Amino acid sequence: MKRRLAAFLVLFVALIFNVACSSESNEGEANQATETSYAEGMKKEPYTQEEFLLGTYTRIRIFDQDKEDVLQPAFDRIEDLGDKITINESGSEIDEINENAGEKPVKVSKDIYDLLKQAQEYSEASEGGFNLTIGAITQLWRIGFDDARKPAQEEIDEALKHIDYEKMEFDDEEQTVYLEDEDMIIDLGAIAKGYIADEAVKVLKDHDVQSAIVDLGGNIFVLGHSNRGGDEEWTVGIQDPNDDRGSVLGTIKESDKTIVTSGIYERYLEEDGETYHHLFDSKTGYPYDNDVASATVITDDSIDGDGLTTVIFDKGVKDGLEYIEDEIPDGTSAIFVTKDDKVYMTDDIEDSFQLEEDSGYTLGDRSELE
Repeated sequence: MKRRLAAFLVLFVALIFNVACSSESNEGEANQATETSYAEGMKKEPYTQEEFLLGTYTRIRIFDQDKEDVLQPAFDRIEDLGDKITINESGSEIDEINENAGEKPVKVSKDIYDLLKQAQEYSEASEGGFNLTIGAITQLWRIGFDDARKPAQEEIDEALKHIDYEKMEFDDEEQTVYLEDEDMIIDLGAIAKGYIADEAVKVLKDHDVQSAIVDLGGNIFVLGHSNRGGDEEWTVGIQDPNDDRGSVLGTIKESDKTIVTSGIYERYLEEDGETYHHLFDSKTGYPYDNDVASATVITDDSIDGDGLTTVIFDKGVKDGLEYIEDEIPDGTSAIFVTKDDKVYMTDDIEDSFQLEEDSGYTLGDRSELE
């Protein structure tokens, strides 16, 4: 697998937009912007703000006229939530819960309480496929940090004893959270960006923004319709997991949807000739060892996209596709890219997903999946 990722990124963007591009072209957004017409009330060039937050480059683009002042409130919301959620950060509410594990309940803000309750529900519904108490493992491996290492088996075995989402107590009246095991660690890295993306979109909507793109690394939300006007949807490029940032393997058109991608290319550790990615199986304590290179979920809320990408990554291609189609309400779709360069998707988007002819990938036959 090629590893030519941009060195300045901690997490690189898993999706790239060709803003206002036609279905016949995948040229960059700067070129496309000069070749398209725009609806009344829409900007030819968006109001844009970009900051390094949540361990990635975060960008918001607003296409409504006279809405530039909305950018800062949206970024303020992102930064505030990031400070509360990120572990190993001064002032983090999640850190406070972890530090008081086995000792006492911790009162938290409504934001964090709601997020934790949703994360707990995902853990239960997926029977641990998504697990908010995975922190004992992620903090052991530390993939994505300078001190990343492969732990000894006895360390992994010990950490696994402290992963149990059922050993959490919630008090709705007092708005407190308690971890029963003193060595338990909450890690919301697999769902936090989704929650934060949704909250940023709420800020935009509260200020009557009609057309915008919120980009939090692997979490994208396309609000409203394309700046070409009418009912034109946004054209979204799906990142090639085997190539540089910005290389797409295919495109899909969406509006008022979130597109969330998780992949083994994002963060990884190379040791003794082996590569270990950052997506962990809470049952084994090791990164998932299956045929999936990346999983993309397209749905209404980014927090659901986050949770579901982890759940279907855990299930693998065949069971993951069936889970989305059989267990999740209509309006949610999925795309898998496998390690052998095949692309599979839920039946509902077979006609709308366009694979690039020179991508090097082929569409897989679901009937051949074991």
